[in-house]
Amino acid sequence: MSNLIEKAVAALNDRLSGEGFDAVAKFVLEGAGNIMIDGDGARAGDDTADVTLTASADVFEQILAGDLNPTAAFMSGKLAIDGDMGAAMRLGGLLA
Repeated sequence: MSNLIEKAVAALNDRLSGEGFDAVAKFVLEGAGNIMIDGDGARAGDDTADVTLTASADVFEQILAGDLNPTAAFMSGKLAIDGDMGAAMRLGGLLA
């Protein structure tokens, strides 16, 4: 597992505050790996998901740091979303 994935999993679990997420989401970080978010929190993995969000590692780091709004990233083509758009919007609310 890459250092970025480890740091991202820890940061996402802090944001979720042990509450988990009401769907299954997968972040595909190009060249770095995948992160799953579900009712148990965040972890490295590559399971089936309700929604898949794909971005470069740099874009993901900007979103996680609060320097780039997830909606703005999607609208500008920096973040691709495949699947349940409602779940993606709920997840975006956790990240913003």
